[in-house]
Amino acid sequence: MGTRDKSIIYFILGIYALMVSWYYNHSIFWLIIHFIFWPIYLLYELLTGHLSHDMWKTIPMSYFK
Repeated sequence: MGTRDKSIIYFILGIYALMVSWYYNHSIFWLIIHFIFWPIYLLYELLTGHLSHDMWKTIPMSYFK
């Protein structure tokens, strides 16, 4: 996997973390904080179970309805 492939995946996961943050918080302040620390935030959401039971699919789909 080249450097470009890794950067695209990193960017997409960052956008996904922002979508999850907005879905649960609806706050610009938390969106900015989660944008800065998005890898930690995404790991936290995975470990606490907020993305279980198909929520990992439901959250992005809610933006495109």
